[in-house]
Amino acid sequence: MARFNAVRGAVTAALSPVRSTGRPATTHEGGQGAERDPRSELFLLAVANFVTQQTFYEDGRARDDRFAALVRELAVQDPWWTAGLLRWLRTDAHLRSASLVGAAEYVRARLEAGPEVLGEGPGGRQVVDSVLRRADEPGELLGYWTARYGRAVPKPVKRGVADAVRRLYDSRALLKYDTAGKAFRFGDVLNLVHAAPDPAKPWQGELFRYALDRRHHPDTAVPPAADRTLTAHRKLMALPVPERRALVSGPDGPARLAEAAMSWEALAGWLQGPLDAAVWEAIIPSMGPMALLRNLRNFDQAGVSDETAAAVAARISDPAAVARSRQFPFRYLAAHRHAPSLRWAHPLEQALGHSLANVPALPGRTLVLVDRSGSMWAPLSGRSELNRADAAAIFGAALALRADNADLVQFGTTSKPVPYRAGESVLKVLDRFGDLGGTDTTEAVRTHYRRHDRVLIVTDEQAAYSRHGDPVQQVPPKVPVYTWNLAGYRPGHAPTGSATRHTFGGLTDAAFRMVPLLEAGRGADWPWPHRPADAA
Repeated sequence: MARFNAVRGAVTAALSPVRSTGRPATTHEGGQGAERDPRSELFLLAVANFVTQQTFYEDGRARDDRFAALVRELAVQDPWWTAGLLRWLRTDAHLRSASLVGAAEYVRARLEAGPEVLGEGPGGRQVVDSVLRRADEPGELLGYWTARYGRAVPKPVKRGVADAVRRLYDSRALLKYDTAGKAFRFGDVLNLVHAAPDPAKPWQGELFRYALDRRHHPDTAVPPAADRTLTAHRKLMALPVPERRALVSGPDGPARLAEAAMSWEALAGWLQGPLDAAVWEAIIPSMGPMALLRNLRNFDQAGVSDETAAAVAARISDPAAVARSRQFPFRYLAAHRHAPSLRWAHPLEQALGHSLANVPALPGRTLVLVDRSGSMWAPLSGRSELNRADAAAIFGAALALRADNADLVQFGTTSKPVPYRAGESVLKVLDRFGDLGGTDTTEAVRTHYRRHDRVLIVTDEQAAYSRHGDPVQQVPPKVPVYTWNLAGYRPGHAPTGSATRHTFGGLTDAAFRMVPLLEAGRGADWPWPHRPADAA
């Protein structure tokens, strides 16, 4: 008998952090919506915002201005929360541009607010340092500041950048990121912030001097003799061009390239010619996971060996490597679509699966609704061929495949079920999604809700007007409805933050960890320390 050991419904009693104010709003499509409080609006915008990029409903500049205004408001009103958000955006959400812009605006707002707020909450120096995690980012942050506010850089920015420089600048970073195409070279950053070398790194003083010489006297700059990486790189650069390809293709090629920290991007220029199979096979051992993903097509076109391809496949599909690479799941979809050879198909399917490790196995009956309306088809960024419709389909399919019993539905102006079989890959299910026009979310819920234990809607929330009200009103109050917001527009399609109505967002699967917590009756707080006691 299963009469007493069956799922009776997912009843939640806990609150989630993204909350509505109670004031009504109108979606961009004219539907009934809800206004969110500033912290919730900033969070959903931040986790979906590729800075400077257009979206379907918002101009890129207006979107960036809204982001900056929210950061400045909350930097004064709630500095602990805001500082925690910015650090989390860079270290956990892996969003570089939003965190750098946010840190600059945090400093600006607190300086403008005056001395009365400067002693409250984390200082600007601490916040700036917290978001700089890659050696090109000090220059990126200074580039943003000077473009927006001029050449007068305040002390909190200078000191935070200097702290990061001491952590991040080494010879490999210099070779990779100190390039002529940067407005702020390493030497420019050092000149501006006057970073002193780290006492624990006795080699750093010589490196800083070399970075300054590279910037101001490139023809006569000589790397420190004790630095093996820079010395090895200098030797390679001095090699006559006709001898370079033979060296790389020889038995010592991979070791010489690795020792000199030669990147694949710099290799073609150094060789002054294309990268053939032998050259790719020499540089592949030194390439990181993202570089491998970007070059699968190039490997095939050059004709790298099956042995080398097998090694690449093993690396890109390794679960630990996928976790360390911190790539968005849709990166693997992009690689799968653009790699011409079938030898990459299975490794990329595996890698996509590993990147969705946080998607929970939900008990009972679940209705998963995936937005495939017109507004979801705008590219995620100016350099991406993927869009929010793709991202929504990835996450919706993963949820359905992991759940005990799920109905997977795509919706737009109309709606229809998406068939799938247990054990199928997410990529195969994706092929069954289409473009369904407008955004009648309410009708999709009304059509497909059949006493499910929960409803999950993956969407940009810009639902059209319905005489039946907002989408979540179609579900009994005791049944939880989770909205996963992928765009961060200002109005939401329904109220959120109550015991059974929850919104979360972003382009990674980490937000889904909230669902089991809420259904266990546990509160789901912001995923970073945001009070003085937490941060101590």
